[in-house]
Amino acid sequence: MKNTLATNGVLISVQVFYNPEYSSPQENKFIFVYNISLKNLNTFTVQLIRRHWYIFDSNGFKSEVEGEGVVGKQPVLLPDEVHRYSSWSSISSEMGTMEGTYTMKNLDTGELFEVTIPSFQLIAPSKLN
Repeated sequence: MKNTLATNGVLISVQVFYNPEYSSPQENKFIFVYNISLKNLNTFTVQLIRRHWYIFDSNGFKSEVEGEGVVGKQPVLLPDEVHRYSSWSSISSEMGTMEGTYTMKNLDTGELFEVTIPSFQLIAPSKLN
């Protein structure tokens, strides 16, 4: 399933997959890989400066991840340019959600602005049956 959302001229698409190889359900460890695509729809160049994630599992546990860039990079996107990356998250139940924001910078003006990362579900295949 793919979730897509455009805010402030940046289109974010997220695709998520359960990773059985690194998960351990008997230890309440469920690993999900997510692929993210960012497309700059603006007429100016932007740079991804920070990320802020909210991660929830069905046990009621909430965590936040905040920091510079994504996977060690602060990509610059020209108008109509796309940046893709993959990362992962671990939760302690078979179901959860993730959502968040990116702080972007307009490289023409230096202005910072927020882009919403669409909420997406983390669901182990055993819960889909």
